Amino acid sequence: MAEERKTIDVERIRKAVQEILLAVGEDIHREGLRQTPDRVARMYTELLGGTLEDPHLHLQSVFTEKYDEIVLLRDIPFYSICEHHLLPFIGRAHVAYLPTGKVLGVSKLARIVDNFAHRLQAQERLTGQIADFLMQNLRPLGVAVVLQASHSCMTIRGIRKPGSMMVTSALRGSFKKDARTRAEVLHLMHNDNS
Repeated sequence: MAEERKTIDVERIRKAVQEILLAVGEDIHREGLRQTPDRVARMYTELLGGTLEDPHLHLQSVFTEKYDEIVLLRDIPFYSICEHHLLPFIGRAHVAYLPTGKVLGVSKLARIVDNFAHRLQAQERLTGQIADFLMQNLRPLGVAVVLQASHSCMTIRGIRKPGSMMVTSALRGSFKKDARTRAEVLHLMHNDNS
């Protein structure tokens, strides 16, 4: 089922940014800040544009293929915005599935990751959304998604632990039920010599 379309109110963001600048004691008429509300509004439109796009569009490149082994796209760079602090978290996604006669165009896996990442998110939810979407729409035997990300909400503020990496996984179908299949996919995801 396709998601309901939303719009981003650019003018409202612009006004909100002006208010933030005023609240921290800045002069919104100073040369360096004059265009900041517009730039930030455009930035949020870009960073959160996943809410405007239907991820089902990326399922148009499904091909019939007699292939029944693991399909894995590893090290997909992604960024998202933490819904708790409105700060970015940046990392890599590893996405695998075990097809049942249908394979997805490889770039579409990366586009699906981007679609769900370009929203206000929690990493745990993002991981599950990607896995559930692929499981429901490709109907594979299994899906495995692992995300590794650095969260600026804890690296540059709060506890300030730069270099820390949060890892989340979502295993569905055979990757969750079968220990050997799970071990194989996780080995492929994390072994640089595979």
